[in-house]
Amino acid sequence: MSDVVITDAERTALVSIVVRGMARGEASAEQQSLAEAGLLLIKGPMMMPTPAGTAFVGEILCLPADAPERERIMATFHRFLPVNRALRDLCTAWQVRPDGSVNDHTDPNYDAEIRDRLDDIDDSIAPLLKRFAEDVPSLAGYRARLTESLEKLDEGDNAWLASPLIDSYHTVWMHLHQELLLTIGMSRQEDEALEEQLVSGNHG
Repeated sequence: MSDVVITDAERTALVSIVVRGMARGEASAEQQSLAEAGLLLIKGPMMMPTPAGTAFVGEILCLPADAPERERIMATFHRFLPVNRALRDLCTAWQVRPDGSVNDHTDPNYDAEIRDRLDDIDDSIAPLLKRFAEDVPSLAGYRARLTESLEKLDEGDNAWLASPLIDSYHTVWMHLHQELLLTIGMSRQEDEALEEQLVSGNHG
């Protein structure tokens, strides 16, 4: 894919869709050009990256093995993954109560306890995001996006914690996670195995 040439605007558009996994809406001129280059698939209002598009973004974002910042980023990523597990567990608890029933949000005490746990998670991710952004400036915007979703959650719309249809806290977090994986060149399988090792305390 190294022989493909795209503009800065097309690059931004492609990276965004690869990180998000898909996009809805009318295709922009940049997205149309990406589709013509075989990097993006457009079906009606839906757009998603092709395997070639995903591979191309991987080439764009992945740090070289000898990059001086790579060691720092990996050290921070090792701290990120246990917090990532905590958020996944929290989102499960937000949707399903301990007895297996669906959380219908009629128990304010139960929801408040989960909201308190979310504050702990947000406090934990803040310094990690700061460290990531020092080496990868494109990651700096995630702090504001996470804060915005928390504010909307506290305004009373429960969808802002985990809904996949909006930029909820969990959705934004998944975008962050995906961009991190592309930056360090790690597959989802490798990521899941490493997270399990770190959470279980078995560091190999």
